[in-house]
Amino acid sequence: MDRAMMHLCIASLMMLLAMGLMAEAARYPPGLDNPSQATCKNKEYKECYNLPHVCPKFCGDSGCHVNCVSCKPVCGPDDGSSSSPPEEEKKKEKEKEKEKEEKEKEKEKEKEEKEKEKEKEKEEKEKEKEKEKENGSPPVYPSPPTPAPSPPVYPSPPTEPTPSPPVYPSPPTEPTPSPPSPTTPTPTTPSTPPSSEVSAKRRSRCRSRNPKYSKCYNVEHVCPAACPTGCVVDCVTCKPMCNCDQPGAVCQDPRFVGGDGITFYFHGKQNHNFCLLSDSNLHINAHFIGKRNQNLKRDFTWVQSIGILFGDHQIYVGARKTASWDDSVDRLGLTFDGQPIYLPESEGAKWESEVAPGVTITRSSMTNKVIVEVEGNFKITANVVPITEEESKVHNYGITKDDCFAHLDLGFKFYSLGENVNGVLGQTYANNYVSTVNMGASMSVMGGDDKFITSSVFAKDCAVARFTGSAISSSISSSEYASLSCGSGIDGRGVICKK
Repeated sequence: MDRAMMHLCIASLMMLLAMGLMAEAARYPPGLDNPSQATCKNKEYKECYNLPHVCPKFCGDSGCHVNCVSCKPVCGPDDGSSSSPPEEEKKKEKEKEKEKEEKEKEKEKEKEEKEKEKEKEKEEKEKEKEKEKENGSPPVYPSPPTPAPSPPVYPSPPTEPTPSPPVYPSPPTEPTPSPPSPTTPTPTTPSTPPSSEVSAKRRSRCRSRNPKYSKCYNVEHVCPAACPTGCVVDCVTCKPMCNCDQPGAVCQDPRFVGGDGITFYFHGKQNHNFCLLSDSNLHINAHFIGKRNQNLKRDFTWVQSIGILFGDHQIYVGARKTASWDDSVDRLGLTFDGQPIYLPESEGAKWESEVAPGVTITRSSMTNKVIVEVEGNFKITANVVPITEEESKVHNYGITKDDCFAHLDLGFKFYSLGENVNGVLGQTYANNYVSTVNMGASMSVMGGDDKFITSSVFAKDCAVARFTGSAISSSISSSEYASLSCGSGIDGRGVICKK
């Protein structure tokens, strides 16, 4: 009985197994692969071809196929589209290919244009070199052979109003300069065209021919954006510095940077003359112009001209009065010993004195900017600048259109000064000078108008006068302040100098 029951159980199990196999065979007819896996059948897609993929569980009994384009399993049977990209994708591929071709063509064109530009630049440089060789050094212009005009009329003493600066006659129509000296040729200085992207006022060069600065000599530098009236190049560091941010600067309303590097203001009075420096063989006065401010106890003033005395000679540098301003119009007035000096309006044009060796005046720009130098004594940069409408609004100057108050921005370098040198600026170079200005003030002002006032631009009658017309053996070398490094002060106010 037990054996019969056992056989019956085995038989029932066999029946159930046979029924399961039949059901499975019905789900997957002969010739159909197992739908749990799929592969790409297109050989064109090498990276995906015949690579097995497991069908997602959510595909169920429908199985899946592999999209050869994306190389990913997709539920359902393959309708033939999985191995061929759709038309939109084909279009995109074609567009991409076209874009690549266009970009390559553009790159080729750019390369060709750059090569052409380089070739043009080379040709222009070669032409410039040829012109320089042909032209040689710029001529040295002496005073024109014209009869001496009457001496200029200078301002009267401070008790009376000062007359306007002397008016000089126009230069002769056909000056006949002498040929340049073959023994002392002047270095050629490339002129700066006004149409250049950066104006001449915004560029500068190292002018020193000292062998120590041979790498920097005549190399052009773009002035920093913070320099309102141009810059000079420090040949030692070969870097541009603002005109008004170095020892010996006299700029703007008028702001001084002393030989000790300390910045201060000296306002003086309009239509009066003041002694800037007085030493045994150098005396410099400045004529101040200005405008009265009803809200202040002082005038707005600017330096309109300077009178320089050395030995038994005199040099006058002044800004001519003008209503409207144009950079291309020269507003400089120059005389030597009462004789007017005419300089061609080209950068590098140079005048040399025939009676005083080592005295030169050179244009550092086509107009309104010169360098006055007496060898072994001093070097002065003078730049004629106007008061702009923007400056007038910011500082409440009240400048009208009928007078732009053209004035001088100045830079002084002294090569041999005595220990007791004096003057508004000169005292800061004295051996025992200690600054008395209030360093904590936003505008450090130096007084002492009565000590420095003088009767005319060439007078030697200020209270601190030292001028005798002869050099002295005891002197201070200008190299004492050569290592000063100067820049804008805190919050842009003043100048800070460090040794």
